[in-house]
Amino acid sequence: MKALVKEQAKPGLWLVDVPEPEIGPGDVLIKVLRTGICGTDLHIRSWDGWARRCVRTPLVLGHEFVGEVVEAGRDVVDIKAGDRVGGEGHLVCGKCRNCLAGRRHLCRATVGLGVGRDGAFAEYVALPASNVWVHRLPVDLDVAAIFDPFGNAVHTALSFPLVGEDVLITGAGPIGLMAAAVARHAGARNVVVTDVSDERLELARKVGADLALNVSDGEIADGQRELGLREGFDIGLEMSGRPEALRDMIANMTHGGRIAMLGLPAEEFPVDWARIVTSMITIKGIYGREMFETWYAMSVLLEGGLDLAPVITGRYGYRDFEEAFADAASGRGGKVILDWTR
Repeated sequence: MKALVKEQAKPGLWLVDVPEPEIGPGDVLIKVLRTGICGTDLHIRSWDGWARRCVRTPLVLGHEFVGEVVEAGRDVVDIKAGDRVGGEGHLVCGKCRNCLAGRRHLCRATVGLGVGRDGAFAEYVALPASNVWVHRLPVDLDVAAIFDPFGNAVHTALSFPLVGEDVLITGAGPIGLMAAAVARHAGARNVVVTDVSDERLELARKVGADLALNVSDGEIADGQRELGLREGFDIGLEMSGRPEALRDMIANMTHGGRIAMLGLPAEEFPVDWARIVTSMITIKGIYGREMFETWYAMSVLLEGGLDLAPVITGRYGYRDFEEAFADAASGRGGKVILDWTR
């Protein structure tokens, strides 16, 4: 089968023929239809410091996908050939304290699909049945392909109650855009999104942001004044991983404000801990999705009319992966999809 492989320990990806994956009694074999390109894939392609530390070559990349089941192992129940499915890309041990308590998203031995084991940038992918999500209701294939990052957005945005709250989102990348759509759908009073890309800020407006602010020529405090906010933001969703973004967010939170932080910083940086303490601000780290509560929430949000179409800005056949990755790396658009049927 064809697959996008990190064949060598240097920048680049290679479209090559590899053996189809084999499945065990508890596994499912899936024909891949669409995949989404993630920031993680960009790191591995560029072979930066994180990739050099965490990835062993050769490796089939990809963890955002939708496909169709072609075979289920003999011990698999409730999943059958022909089912349209996605997959939870965090494979957990099932034995640690958190796994046994039903908190699988907190497993300390998590292995990432397309990072720690071969992934979904291929014509077929194999997964344990316990990691397979069956789409019981019709979902657009492109949207179904990005349930993984959509889940990051939902997990982050719904960490705290949003109804009637003023929400600040720093970072208008694809996950920040989806979080803005969720916050608007969930009843936030004001949704403010910041970034330095005018193209991405325009996408933020399309998904329902009340104010999209370019912080290269304006300040969050200006946005507060424009909206008539006198005490700061109630909820902060930090999606950029940028030190200045978190510092500005903290400086613009109300007393008792709550911050959910998904953006992953490249290195350590100082923050104003005195402000956090005296303003009694809560900061919660977010990683991945709750298994599978977040997946239920995603399906219900879409069923309830949440529209993610504006977030998807690039569609390519898998043979055009170089152009697709360049698009995703540009920092100007939303989500980029690879079609594995053409």
